[in-house]
Amino acid sequence: MNTDIAVLDEIADMIREVIGAQALGDTPITMETTFQDDLAFESIDIVVLSDRVGSRYGQAVNLPRFLTELELDEIIALTVGRLVDHVEGCLAGRDA
Repeated sequence: MNTDIAVLDEIADMIREVIGAQALGDTPITMETTFQDDLAFESIDIVVLSDRVGSRYGQAVNLPRFLTELELDEIIALTVGRLVDHVEGCLAGRDA
């Protein structure tokens, strides 16, 4: 299995846990899925997801720090794929 597919699957599972499969409905979670428009994530959802990402991947992946480095328009347009790329970059030992 390709690493980005594995990370995408793990992140997608975390998203389903955070917002609930019922709230998600038929919305697929892909690399292009946006947190704001497609998933209607709220700030508390990001906090919970950050906690889950930290629990799963450890200190190598610091989601709050990643988000603070983004401009507001980048946060609004944030995709699952960009988060997956960030996680993979951190796990590979490079700043993503």
